[in-house]
Amino acid sequence: MTPDPSPGARLERALASLRGLAVGDALGSRFSVPVNYPLLRRRELPSGPWRWTDDTEMACSVLAVLAAHHRIDQDALARSFAVHHGTDRGYGAGTARLLEQIRAGGDWRTLAPALFKGHGSWGSGAATRVAPLGAWYADDPEQAVHQAEISAYPTHQHREGVVGAMAVAAAAALAAAGGPPDAGALLDGVIALVPSRSAVGAGLRRARDMLDYDNASTVAAVLGCGRRTTAHDTVPFALWSAARRLGDYEAAFWTTAQAGGDIDTTCAMVGGILSTTPPPSDWTNQTEPLPTWILHTTEQTASR
Repeated sequence: MTPDPSPGARLERALASLRGLAVGDALGSRFSVPVNYPLLRRRELPSGPWRWTDDTEMACSVLAVLAAHHRIDQDALARSFAVHHGTDRGYGAGTARLLEQIRAGGDWRTLAPALFKGHGSWGSGAATRVAPLGAWYADDPEQAVHQAEISAYPTHQHREGVVGAMAVAAAAALAAAGGPPDAGALLDGVIALVPSRSAVGAGLRRARDMLDYDNASTVAAVLGCGRRTTAHDTVPFALWSAARRLGDYEAAFWTTAQAGGDIDTTCAMVGGILSTTPPPSDWTNQTEPLPTWILHTTEQTASR
């Protein structure tokens, strides 16, 4: 059965994804602090509240633009990123400068391609923020991939950064649709939707071949888990982890986090993909609430 394509149903799915993303991001960031490493090994929660990072903040902009335009408007998205840029949210130096320049009137079309000596960013940021878009388009995964590509360009114009966003959106769309029924089908669906000639695509095929591995650390050693902060070093492992635990948010989080690396990033991706499987309520209660501006925007959309 095709998921409901109405704006209200799309918004509900996307909000569920955003909340899962925020919990994964906020709790994952706590385990990036050395004092909490022993807790991570024991699968014990740190004290709250847990504060989310730039990944959640930018995901809120993605959802706000979808709610307002029912598609990705790149100029509106770039403006929202810049206006809501919190300097204490852990943005990378390159992205922070880009958003400051956009806020001052600069054009993302010339600024984003100039990053990293003219190669554009191949970081994981566009992929980390995009799961709510995938959930929004659960009724049309091909459109999810297309809109994810569009959403990446205001900050990420390297092919790998863009394909990473496409892959996470595809996974989130397929998972939010209530199928595919198993891990292999999910990754097969993603692989079919994204460009194969990319490092991200190659990583996804390796991830598919490693679905029978039970040791996440071994898989992370092969696929990468964000230590190099690139899309191709982050997205394949996150999708492997999400696929292995489609119906269990808590297990998916611990599997992802205990592999180490860029924990808040990988856990945000996984949490956003598992939109039909909410986090434990006590985890949600300890996570910083979503910003009032995104709640106001979505409430306006829901009331139309």
